[in-house]
Amino acid sequence: MLKPYYDKQLIEAGCDEAGRGCLAGPVYAAAVILPKNYRNKWLDDSKKLSDKDRYELRPEIESQATTWAIGVVDNIEIDEINILKASFLAMHRAIDKLKQKPELLLIDGNRFMPYQQVKYQCIVKGDAKFLSIAAASILAKTYRDDFMKEAAIKYPEYAWEQNMGYPTKKHREAIKLHGSTPLHRLTFQLLPTQLELTF
Repeated sequence: MLKPYYDKQLIEAGCDEAGRGCLAGPVYAAAVILPKNYRNKWLDDSKKLSDKDRYELRPEIESQATTWAIGVVDNIEIDEINILKASFLAMHRAIDKLKQKPELLLIDGNRFMPYQQVKYQCIVKGDAKFLSIAAASILAKTYRDDFMKEAAIKYPEYAWEQNMGYPTKKHREAIKLHGSTPLHRLTFQLLPTQLELTF
């Protein structure tokens, strides 16, 4: 069972992102404030859950959360500022939209760019330790997956409905054959040396 809070006295928002290691598409982040008495034995790190379980938990999180929000940074911005800063910016954008101001941010990972004057705590593997971060991981993942599935209709060659933009063999073979799309992150290594065309 994940922990319900880090500090019972403070209004906490769990924050996590999805899509950082992808070759295409935006990075998504979510911020979630849950009631202190909220419990859910099924809620876990999104990476440990099946696709079906994530989508079943999403409406539960959205209905039970005190407030929640999604932040997005597209591939153009990612190329301009780098993926690490883009991940933090996506979190900031999600926090901006919360209907209640948090007093403490629980950040999944070991680094963060401070948000205004709000205190924060970085927690490595936080999505497997705290309910609010796990909830954020599920929302960020499912909303980003929705975007990539929609994009896959326009660009079917890249199988984004399966790989969600991650650097799978099939994705990289499609880049080699068809080139990049307007959704690809051009500052990323789209093709490793062994796949590059030799002339």
